[in-house]
Amino acid sequence: MSVPSNLPINPERLWASLAAMAEIGATAKGGSCRLALSDEDKAGRDLFVSWCVEAGCEVAIDRVGNIFARRPGSDPTLPPVVMGSHLDTQPTGGRFDGVYGVLAGLEVLRSLNDRSVATRHPVEVAVWTNEEGSRFSPPMMGSGVVTGVFALDEILDKIAQDGARLGDELIRTGYAGDAPTDHPMHAYLEAHIEQGPVLEVEEKEIGVVVGAQGQRWYEVTVTGVEAHAGPTPMRLRRDALVAAARMVTAVQELGLDTPGDACATVGILDVHPHSRNVIPGRVFFTVDLRHPDSATLAAMDRRFRDAVAAIADAAGVRAEIADFWRFPPTPFNPTLVDRVRDAARGFGFSHRDIVSGAGHDAVYVAGKVPTAMIFIPCEDGISHNEVENIAPADGARGAAVLFEVLVATAGFAPRP
Repeated sequence: MSVPSNLPINPERLWASLAAMAEIGATAKGGSCRLALSDEDKAGRDLFVSWCVEAGCEVAIDRVGNIFARRPGSDPTLPPVVMGSHLDTQPTGGRFDGVYGVLAGLEVLRSLNDRSVATRHPVEVAVWTNEEGSRFSPPMMGSGVVTGVFALDEILDKIAQDGARLGDELIRTGYAGDAPTDHPMHAYLEAHIEQGPVLEVEEKEIGVVVGAQGQRWYEVTVTGVEAHAGPTPMRLRRDALVAAARMVTAVQELGLDTPGDACATVGILDVHPHSRNVIPGRVFFTVDLRHPDSATLAAMDRRFRDAVAAIADAAGVRAEIADFWRFPPTPFNPTLVDRVRDAARGFGFSHRDIVSGAGHDAVYVAGKVPTAMIFIPCEDGISHNEVENIAPADGARGAAVLFEVLVATAGFAPRP
């Protein structure tokens, strides 16, 4: 699995940039922690901007903090072809989730400079604000504002888990820009680690992403009756935690029983009053359902709601389900997908079509402009984890494919 010597990008420079960014917010186990608009996120953004200025780019920041670094094209009236991803991470995140797509895009810009390649369309690298949705929720805020999924004022007023307001943190970190959020784009390309094991297991070097799974997120509150753990007979209890546990099991069974790459996850569970000798009277938990087919995802939704209602009724408790966030299965642009496939084939890289199981900024952007993604393998399929890792050769391959698709989409400028 050696890397060809004639790649249009500089693999060593790409890897050095990834290593330098990983030093910001470095964790004890080798990962990264740059929560959105934290001091660490600001430092990562500052480093990225400095690199873009060194590469001769014009840098603009919009009102939700998205960064756009532009390399001019020969026709300034044309909208840009944009590459990008995010620099924020999970609390115990890895060194490549998101940041790889940003720095692969920067490497493409640098390589265009090295080769004195002029494009018709301007070319940009974007850093989207709060993709992860960890400190502020929901995720994908920056791309969601640009594509009209979220209202700007609504997002600026979001409160973090630590009590900070997003708009205030933009000001504090210096990333409350004045560029309009209705950012024009000709096309959008995002390189990313797979965050799953398929490419590695099948020994494929490039994932040609044909689309993304639909997702539905819920918040469930189960209310029973708090009572003393000693005097209250088992048969007379209305235990919210026991009912919630059965619901969690039902979510697991839903994911296992639904065909076609279904996923069902409970990620947060809070118990009240959190006392060892009190029968729990209230439980809050989250549910994440995913599937690449809209009809199947809707069927999962119905089955989930029916199961919760039936369990609550049998246990004598009340269950409330709140819809928190969702987006439908999203196909990517066939022409751009073909270009990814053709570029991989042209380099002789092994590849396969794949559906993204994770949400990405590309999912929202695909609703506005032609969009494609490029996946590279990650070690053991592990992501959102400090041990997340990629091989330098795989990073180079993905950036090389990104370069070819970018040039094919931005077009060569006519010779004078």
